[in-house]
Amino acid sequence: MKRACAQRGTPWNWFCQATGVFSPGRSRAAAQGGFTLLELLVVISIMALATAGVGLAMRDGGQTQLEREAARLAALLESARAQSRAGGIPVRWRALPGGFRFEGLPRSAQAALPNQWLDPGTVVRGPAVLQLGPEPLIGPQQVLITHQSSSDRTLRIATDGVRPFSVDAVQ
Repeated sequence: MKRACAQRGTPWNWFCQATGVFSPGRSRAAAQGGFTLLELLVVISIMALATAGVGLAMRDGGQTQLEREAARLAALLESARAQSRAGGIPVRWRALPGGFRFEGLPRSAQAALPNQWLDPGTVVRGPAVLQLGPEPLIGPQQVLITHQSSSDRTLRIATDGVRPFSVDAVQ
């Protein structure tokens, strides 16, 4: 095809001019210079994917881990609170170095609940004992947790005594 376009006056002349393989008045080297739109779009797409990958890789692991710990603790406290009401037994949650413990539950229920943080860097600040029942209405209670690597960020797991435990950021 290029050979046919290199010769002027061939039946392919109209095709060669339309596709840019041969254009009268320009040399072959000048016609080959520059990038096509498709090449530019491919490069821009690759750069966008690389930028998105770097952005996701730079997420702060300590903050997301702390949020995960807080949500998990709120669910565990609600579970122990429900077991306390169902069994009519007083249950307390106590923070320990490197973990926590539910006191007052039967051994089978206590074995089913975890007693360690997912991340050993999680630390409890403030009072480390919560009363979870057996009364349906318990007093307002809260526990503050933070991470050793980012002690400036603290999350509060709290209840007003009627509603379930919820997670809030402390300002």
